[in-house]
Amino acid sequence: MFSKNYFLMACLSVFVLMSCTGNKSDSREKTNEELNREALLEGEASESADDGRGYIVKVGDMAPDFEMTLSNGERVQLSSLRGKVVMLQFTASWCGVCRKEMPYIESDIWAKHKDNADFALYGIDREEPVEKINELIEKTGVTYPIGLDPEAEIFKLYAEEKAGITRNVIIDRDGRIVMLTRLFEMDEFNEMVQVIDGLLEK
Repeated sequence: MFSKNYFLMACLSVFVLMSCTGNKSDSREKTNEELNREALLEGEASESADDGRGYIVKVGDMAPDFEMTLSNGERVQLSSLRGKVVMLQFTASWCGVCRKEMPYIESDIWAKHKDNADFALYGIDREEPVEKINELIEKTGVTYPIGLDPEAEIFKLYAEEKAGITRNVIIDRDGRIVMLTRLFEMDEFNEMVQVIDGLLEK
């Protein structure tokens, strides 16, 4: 009788002990899952806050490298411009905001710095043939070089594929992104002009 009761008590103790251990383990796993989920959500929120404008790069990143053909047939690779301050302007002939901004880029940035060997400015036309690019150059009166991005492969290195194209990327001499703009707003544009001027003074 004693041994039977002892056996039952022993089994019950083991069962309770296993249950407690299991609960602690489950609880610990759940806590870790919650922490991971919170970290993930925090990361997503942080990316959204930084990039509610459709960028997949951020200030401080190394600018993704690419090679492109200009409308005059020349080829340019971004990494070959290391040591220069670089401005990339994503554009297209069908973009009204781009057409509005481009004469300002021409007069306030390109005209001022085009003879500076430490500066490079390239427009990047999304998904259009060279004929359309030449029409855009003629209509806007710009003289800075514009490259082709026929499959939007360059654009997709910097922004979400379906994001709007009116945007500028400013890159320092070390190849790091120092400013990202979206649309054409004069305060932001003037800030960009100051950033470029400041980088060229260093």
